[in-house]
Amino acid sequence: MRLTRHRRWAAPVAVAAAAGLALTACTGDIASEDAADVDCSDYEEYGTFDGAEVTIGGTILDLEADRLVESWSDFATCTGISIDYQGSSEFEAQIAVLAEGGNAPDIGFVPQPGLVQRLSDGGWLIPASEGVEANVDEWWSEDWKGYGTYNDTFYGAPLMASIKGYVWYSPAEFEEKGYEIPQTLDELSELSQTIADEGDHKPWCVGLESGEATGWPGTDWVEDYMLRLHGADVYDQWVTHEIPFNDPRVAEAFDAVGEYLKNEDMVNGGIGDVSTQITEAFQTAGLPILDGSCSLHHQASFYETFWNPEGGDENTVASDGTVFGFLLPPADADDPLSVTGGGEIVVAFTEADEVEAVRTFLSSDTWANNRVSLGGVISANQGVDPENASSELLVQSIEILQDPETTFRFDGSDLMPGAVGADSFWKGIVAWVSGDSTEQVLDTIEASWPSS
Repeated sequence: MRLTRHRRWAAPVAVAAAAGLALTACTGDIASEDAADVDCSDYEEYGTFDGAEVTIGGTILDLEADRLVESWSDFATCTGISIDYQGSSEFEAQIAVLAEGGNAPDIGFVPQPGLVQRLSDGGWLIPASEGVEANVDEWWSEDWKGYGTYNDTFYGAPLMASIKGYVWYSPAEFEEKGYEIPQTLDELSELSQTIADEGDHKPWCVGLESGEATGWPGTDWVEDYMLRLHGADVYDQWVTHEIPFNDPRVAEAFDAVGEYLKNEDMVNGGIGDVSTQITEAFQTAGLPILDGSCSLHHQASFYETFWNPEGGDENTVASDGTVFGFLLPPADADDPLSVTGGGEIVVAFTEADEVEAVRTFLSSDTWANNRVSLGGVISANQGVDPENASSELLVQSIEILQDPETTFRFDGSDLMPGAVGADSFWKGIVAWVSGDSTEQVLDTIEASWPSS
């Protein structure tokens, strides 16, 4: 497709130099390239900043980070801005400390609205420029704009997105064994029991390990069940603490998930017993599907990248390919389509024209189409052509996000205060899978909720 041009950007007066960056897993600077070899017509309105450097930090690593750097390489060449992206699996835990010490990157890709609020409360964030806000008003829904807004101040645009409720499977296995895609949660339970009863492997493979964020994949399970069992209104009351964390409806969602995660008959296919969920990295946990050691894996749309971690297309993601995914079904077949998901918010710690030029570009439909076209991810930007996505599943995911009839809710733990969503909830999942009761875990998480 021909990419739609974006709005002209407007930046505040620059008052600060780029801060130092103390993150690990650096992807390195983008390659320098002769601007004469690049069509710069889409980037002229940003101006030129010869010699300027902008540092960015985030949680995006490995192949995804390489594609991220590629997505802005022409912009960097045409504007003269050197963009240094450094990713770290510990970004969420480190960024407030870095900001407090004056060592935050110029821009942060923050995956939690709750963390945006914490950084704002610390006085470290720069409000988004008029250009960023104009792009968001044009290309994003009000809900997505709200995730980057706190106390009536708009701090940052969304970057990428994900749908978190996919169940990955092998189409060949389903065809061979006559399995049907479940249309309700009860049918999913019946399918899981059928696979378990056949006896040659456990139906589910699960990995909860993610460094300091270990446990978050389990929170995704609970959030999906909260939305499907109790609806969007109760989900909203839960994440805003209008109902307590130990409400019986939350316990019902935990116990429904526990039928899988705490059940030796259901997990951990191809990996070990229930306890191995805690030590198995989420990046590798679904791979036993490829050799038939498990049949089902609950993980977000972004997991597409992990089927081919070195790139290429050895394992095709398609309804007739190596792997595919179906959405975790509703409680009732007649329920409306409801999905959970997530994404990053592009915040700034440094006030400078070149920083706002980068942020404005990243909020545009041009950048979103660039990145989606490189594969493995989706965006909720309304200007994205779904056909630019790299697989049938990701095309479907973008269409779901763009459908006004879809009930979308952001990842609940990411919306909660950091003391809960990025601490006691994650830790509670680990304790729960390790044997603590639902009541004990929910009471502990409830007690951790900030009083103000």
